[in-house]
Amino acid sequence: MSFGARSATAPLRRVLVRPPTETTGWREYGWRVEPDLDAMAREHDAYREALAAAGAEVVLGETPVEGDPDAIYACDPALVTDRGAILLRPGKEGRREEPKAIGSDLEAAGVPVVGRLEAPATAEGGDLLWLDETTLVAGRSYRTNDAGIAALRDLLPDAEVVAVDLPHHRGASEILHLLSLISPLEADLVVAFPPLLPVRLMEMLADRGIEVVGVPEEELASQGPNVLALAPRVALALEGSAETRRRMEAAGVDVRVYVGEDLSRKGDGGPTCLSQAILRG
Repeated sequence: MSFGARSATAPLRRVLVRPPTETTGWREYGWRVEPDLDAMAREHDAYREALAAAGAEVVLGETPVEGDPDAIYACDPALVTDRGAILLRPGKEGRREEPKAIGSDLEAAGVPVVGRLEAPATAEGGDLLWLDETTLVAGRSYRTNDAGIAALRDLLPDAEVVAVDLPHHRGASEILHLLSLISPLEADLVVAFPPLLPVRLMEMLADRGIEVVGVPEEELASQGPNVLALAPRVALALEGSAETRRRMEAAGVDVRVYVGEDLSRKGDGGPTCLSQAILRG
């Protein structure tokens, strides 16, 4: 198989990323500060090198999405399963052209499109988490609605899609995806910020005997919980959350870091946001 990613922690074999091409509209898209395109390109090059060094084939998605700086965050517009790609429908209206673009990129990489969400359904990949190969946790948020979760249940009849309500926190203008709060590191280990996790999800972790590496409150903003598993207990993190890194390493995790001042911090998109896993296993 050249695709199939119904896991969040199995070794990452193929991954699609979208290089930055513009900064137009950064204010309208909610970026904190205007990014420097040259700096973003350098940081993205280094990010891709880190993925390749871990053994992943890095696929470049280059179908243009004009006027959309968020298009670099390849996680959100699609979900790759063992049957092919499901094209999602972002809740953020300015990102509605991304699924079509990434669908073209995925088909060029040999991944068929097997389903797509239609209005009024919305769902973003940042709200979707494979807890195991048959359990998909879907965060009900300002970007992922009930119709989107129902559509995913229809498209994934052999999986249990468990909906959990995400916190309002600072509101729709400063969105927290599910993957902003939790990232799996192995089948029995996650890194997370428990104060904002849904009760139902905390109970699921406890019932399954999954240990939680807690992120300190001061490192939530530096994307401490947003970590990409390259393999079981091998993780790629945004540089800067020193205490979270220390805690993960104390739990036996090999933590690798990348610099993302313009690429990640200014647009609030960490390593899980930047990648669309095509093949794990």
